[in-house]
Amino acid sequence: MYHESGDKEIGEEIIVANYIPSPRQWVREQVELYEGSGGKEGTTLRDTGLPVIIVTHTGNKTGAIRKTPLMRVRDGTNYVLVGSLGGAPTHPVWVYNLRANPVVELRDHTTVQTMRVREVKDEAERARLWKLAVAAYPPYEEYQAKTTRRIPVFIAEPKR
Repeated sequence: MYHESGDKEIGEEIIVANYIPSPRQWVREQVELYEGSGGKEGTTLRDTGLPVIIVTHTGNKTGAIRKTPLMRVRDGTNYVLVGSLGGAPTHPVWVYNLRANPVVELRDHTTVQTMRVREVKDEAERARLWKLAVAAYPPYEEYQAKTTRRIPVFIAEPKR
């Protein structure tokens, strides 16, 4: 039990995975602003005005908690997560984390919910979701054109 002072009662041990902030300063700052404001600030990608979500996931090697801002792409009650990394030749690290640990916490402004993520393999489903993603964030098309890898697409669905 914690007291208002934040101290634990003697004899209690609480195990919580360590949070490791991103090595990228802008990502750290965005996550801190977004979460620190309860989802009222820091909800857009830098100067674009386009909405982002925060995905909290578990590191596949460290087991640590990671937090990643991603473009908000909705598909009904689901979210589409695109592993673009700006068209870089390698996948972002979070792609490997989601493949290994598919349960995430997703924050969309003030709403926080547990979601289950799966990588989209079906071509028709992927094509439909890719169109939604490009409509929400047009640079995805350019990112795919400049890399030889196929940008992974995931769907986050409310955990049942």
